[in-house]
Order: sequence, then structure tokens, then C-alpha cells
Amino acid sequence: MKQPDLLSPAQLAHSLQLLRQQAPLVHCMTNDVVQTFTANVLLALQASPAMVIDPEEAAQFAGFADAVLINVGTLTIERRDAMLAAVQAAQAAGTPWTLDPVAVGALSLRTAFCQQLLSLQPAAIRGNASEILALAHQAIGGRGVDSLHQADAALSAAQQLARDFKTIVAVTGEVDYVTDGLQTFAIPGGSPLMTRVVGTGCALSAVVAAFTSLPGDRLQHVAAACRVMSLAGELTARQVAGPGSFVAAFLDTLWTLEVKA
Repeated sequence: MKQPDLLSPAQLAHSLQLLRQQAPLVHCMTNDVVQTFTANVLLALQASPAMVIDPEEAAQFAGFADAVLINVGTLTIERRDAMLAAVQAAQAAGTPWTLDPVAVGALSLRTAFCQQLLSLQPAAIRGNASEILALAHQAIGGRGVDSLHQADAALSAAQQLARDFKTIVAVTGEVDYVTDGLQTFAIPGGSPLMTRVVGTGCALSAVVAAFTSLPGDRLQHVAAACRVMSLAGELTARQVAGPGSFVAAFLDTLWTLEVKA
């Protein structure tokens, strides 16, 4: 098997500069636990977040947003219907949408719903190893939102999902892997402190959604989204004492992040 590629500083700098120039409007249908943090992460990167959840409004908004995030972390029947309406509207408008299959495989409602959504052409899927394995029918899922597998254990499943559904799959862990089924990037970095703060993974999915809206090489852009977050986590962890101070410092790091090509 071909070894994964590494994202070059020039590729990362290009994607980050494009994101800041484009300032995409990202429609985040995400879970209740992470809304504020997700919005602040996008704002720190100079993107524009919005959270619209009513089924009628969600469908309308998805039609003119630059990208849509579907995160099933706090899924309900009503929210499922709103998300489906938004995805269908996004698909009709040509708006890229990203799926975050939180706890898929562990719980039945979200598992069935995410399997249904796969046929509606997500631009990207971002999940942990257990979620990606469950989505590919290769495992039963993790312990709720926590992965029971390392990211490399889900690489083959991620590549197969990407090929089957013509999408980009980001499987995240100590090393992230981003693949279109043919080419794969390995994204190092991050910090264990990122797992001690609620919402870093969900916020990453929103950042992935933002980067899918950019013109050019979408695989490179999604890889850059993962590297922006892992690099910010790395840099932030060097200057803080624990998870409480990490959150504020992480947002500041995203705001000031510069990458030399």
C-alpha cells in the first residue's frame, strides 16, 4: 500500500489564506454541547458560523450558505428531519456538506440516519476511528463519543468509504488520515489536552466543512483543515497549564496562526 503523503507548509499556507480571504458562511447543524465553542473556532479563523435548526429555515439557509455541517451528537427525531431537509436543500443548491457521525455504531437512531445520509453525496466525512469503522460496517462503534480504535486501524475503511461514496474521509486520532480513496494525507500533531476539552473534534468538523467550500483541491483543503487544528493544539499546549486555560489560548492561536510556505 502506498504510504500516506504529508501536507507541505506551502499547501497549508495556501488553504489557510484562501479560507481567510473567502470567509465562508458555515451552516452548523451541530450538537447542543459544542455550539458556542464551534462558533468561536470558526470566527477565530475568520469564517462565519450560523446555527439554524428549524426544518423550514434550515432548508432555506442551506441553499445560500457556503457549507453545511451535519453533526448528530445530540440527535432527536425533530432534528433528524431538519438535518435531512437541510442536506437535501444543500444537494439541490450544490452546497458542500460535511457529516460528523458522532457515536455511530453505538446507538441505533443515528446509525440508521447516517447510513441514509451517505447516499446524499457528502463532500466530506469526519469521524474518529470507531465511527468510521462503524459507518463502513466493519465494527459496532466506540464507547459513545470515545473511540476504541486507533486512527490507522480505520484507514482502509476510510479509503473504501471515500471510493464508494465519492467523498473525502478524515479519520482523526493521534495521527489524522485524510483520503479520497486514492490519495491519503497523514496529519501529525495535536495534543492530548485536546481530548480534555469538550468540542475540539466537533469544531474540527465545522472547520472541515468551511474548508470544503474553497475553490481548488478539496482533498488538500480538508487535510489543511485537520492540520490547522492539530498545529493550533500543539502550539497552545506549550503555553498553558491545563484544559481551562487551553480553550481561550487555543482560540487566540487560531486567530494569530501564520504558516510560512
